[in-house]
Amino acid sequence: MSRVGDFVRRLRGKPRRQAPGAMPTVRYATSPLLASRTPPWRVKFLIGMIGLGFAVLIGRAAWIQIIHNDFYLKQGASRYERRIELPAARGRITDRHGELLASSVPAPSLWAIPKDMDASDAELRKLAKLLAMPLSDLKKRLASNPNFVWLRRQVDDDVAQQVAALKIDGVYELRESKRQYPEGEAAAHVVGFTNIEDQGQEGIELAYQKQLAGHDGVRHVIKDRLGRVVESVGDLVPAEDGQPVNLSIDAKIQFYAYQCIRDAVAEHKAKAGSVVVLDALTGEVLALANVPSYTPADRRNLTGAQLRNRALTDTFEPGSTMKPLVVSIALETGRVKPSTIISTAPGRLTVDGSTITDSHPHGDLTVEEVIQKSSNVGTAKLALQMQPREMWDMFTAVGLGQKPQLGFPGVVTGRLRPYKSWRRIEQVTMSYGYGLSASLFQLAQAYTIFATDGTLTPVTMLKRGGLEELDGGSPNVKATKAALRAAESGEANRYAAGDPVPVLGHRVISPETARAVRKMLSMVTGPGGTAPKAQAVGYSVGGKTGTAHKQEGRGYSGNKYRAWFVGIAPINKPRIVVAVMVDEPGNGVYYGGEVAAPVFSKVVQQTLNRLGVLPDLAVQPKIVQAELESF
Repeated sequence: MSRVGDFVRRLRGKPRRQAPGAMPTVRYATSPLLASRTPPWRVKFLIGMIGLGFAVLIGRAAWIQIIHNDFYLKQGASRYERRIELPAARGRITDRHGELLASSVPAPSLWAIPKDMDASDAELRKLAKLLAMPLSDLKKRLASNPNFVWLRRQVDDDVAQQVAALKIDGVYELRESKRQYPEGEAAAHVVGFTNIEDQGQEGIELAYQKQLAGHDGVRHVIKDRLGRVVESVGDLVPAEDGQPVNLSIDAKIQFYAYQCIRDAVAEHKAKAGSVVVLDALTGEVLALANVPSYTPADRRNLTGAQLRNRALTDTFEPGSTMKPLVVSIALETGRVKPSTIISTAPGRLTVDGSTITDSHPHGDLTVEEVIQKSSNVGTAKLALQMQPREMWDMFTAVGLGQKPQLGFPGVVTGRLRPYKSWRRIEQVTMSYGYGLSASLFQLAQAYTIFATDGTLTPVTMLKRGGLEELDGGSPNVKATKAALRAAESGEANRYAAGDPVPVLGHRVISPETARAVRKMLSMVTGPGGTAPKAQAVGYSVGGKTGTAHKQEGRGYSGNKYRAWFVGIAPINKPRIVVAVMVDEPGNGVYYGGEVAAPVFSKVVQQTLNRLGVLPDLAVQPKIVQAELESF
């Protein structure tokens, strides 16, 4: 009934009767707050904001999934895709005849996941013994990282097999490669070595790292949770193996040169020694040996003295080996002839208060005899006739004061001050090799002007013709290529068929001057010269001795010397230049003719035999010679 009453009241416009305690009803149509109309701009604003929100969401989705999806693809792929490196094989290093000087061989490396290891103390002791390390060091290494540690890299196969036989959980093997050096310490300073990561550290291994290393390949695969390859994805990038490097070195000549200088250092109780052998025609380095040396494959306890490539990195005052260069200037400018008489009496000469002396007074000497007797006074008098610029031009023309263009690490420039700063006494002392410095290699190259009738031969550590196989290389490879291509075939007419075509550099002196000095160098090794012990059986030779006090601080040591000999052979048709240096001979004999010349003799004989150069002197067996002398 109440509902009918309410309906009637609404029809009559009367308000509904409310029960006692009930909440009052609100009439929405008559509420002033709710009856107001919403402004049109507010509706449009709300709709615009909602549309803008959707646009931002759509743009963000497009940015993530279409425009900039690389990052998310990589993140997704990292959850299931793995990258497998395909290591490139390092290139081989060979001598001029293809004999191996360095190559890579497989070698196992041992590693472990310490948190997975469950080894007893007895097993750890056995493992430490096989790894050649104290047990405490092994435990310390295992405690350094619970997820991965190297136990020993590049071990021998039998060691790896014995470790595997222990069957210790968490110990694994990885196949790597390591370098082998068949020539050992004999060629160590030429070939150099690599580190544990197969990166070149010294010698050719460092100089031609780019060519030898090659480029690693890559393969992308999908692996399951057990690490097994399920599928290959993407393109396979194959590894590009390193290029071989074919050196100009002859392994047999290198070994014999090393053996000779090693024996000389031991015989004379010297500190060190070096020998350089150059092919005078092509500029190829046939041998470069130093003592002390080291074994490239075992560098434990290696010292800096062993590591130094002294023939290239050590400089010294060249002493009397500079005298033929000064005589060349005098001959070239027409100031003297080989027969010109120079007075050296009384065996000393005072210049600006300093006295120059000869080891023995000689009186009057011809220019030829100045070289033969190694007269300081005679050379000084020739130098005083010259302008400093003339001597400086000659020294720089033969490469002194400049790095040899060899493309080899550690090569030094030596010291040659500008001629404008020379005092008169300095010009005189430089004429016989004091006041400037050079390496043994620089001296060997300088003497090529006498072997090639006046031109300085460009040098190279690579076999001539093998450079085309290399792309780029060290900064000096292009310069070496240009030098080797400068060969002038017409110059080969004076050589026999089968001889290599000479590689010519710039001309320094005339052929006539070169031949005249060559005759003087032959007199040095003959009767009355300072180096008769340089003579080689069956071959004519020529050269110049050098003996100098060693510098110590600002002065010179009274009892420390360097002895050397630089020469060419055969003298009439030169094929090689050999330079020998012995540092601090300690048994009382220190002259170059006594210490270094015998090494030169042995190296020359073996080298020319190896090159197939026929003897140019009559050789008689000692028995026959003794019988003839008895008549």
